[in-house]
Amino acid sequence: MLDRRSFAAGTAAMLAFAAAPALAHHGWTWAEGSDFQITGTIVSAKLGNPHGILKMNVKGEEWTVEVGQPWRNARAGLKDSMLVKGVELTVLGNRAKDPKLKVVKAARIIIKGKNHDLYPERL
Repeated sequence: MLDRRSFAAGTAAMLAFAAAPALAHHGWTWAEGSDFQITGTIVSAKLGNPHGILKMNVKGEEWTVEVGQPWRNARAGLKDSMLVKGVELTVLGNRAKDPKLKVVKAARIIIKGKNHDLYPERL
């Protein structure tokens, strides 16, 4: 029979192992530390949890932009109706470390000259 300490240690280890992939994906470790900016037009949007994804046309190239969770977008003043096909916007954030990937995690989105700060602490 397991004693309480062994059970607690085993449970903690399982939880840490299970959480590792989620933390790795949803953090910023995959992105460069320096600021990056692109301007383009939304081609498609998939909004919701765990975060929204915009596909953008930037000078004829398709870029993927990771925006915030619904609550983070709302806090920044973004509405789903603002992130639809045809909208032109500028994204400030961090590009993927792998230069072959055209992926950006947005810290700020600018639409019609208005800043929407998803991660103000990163700006």
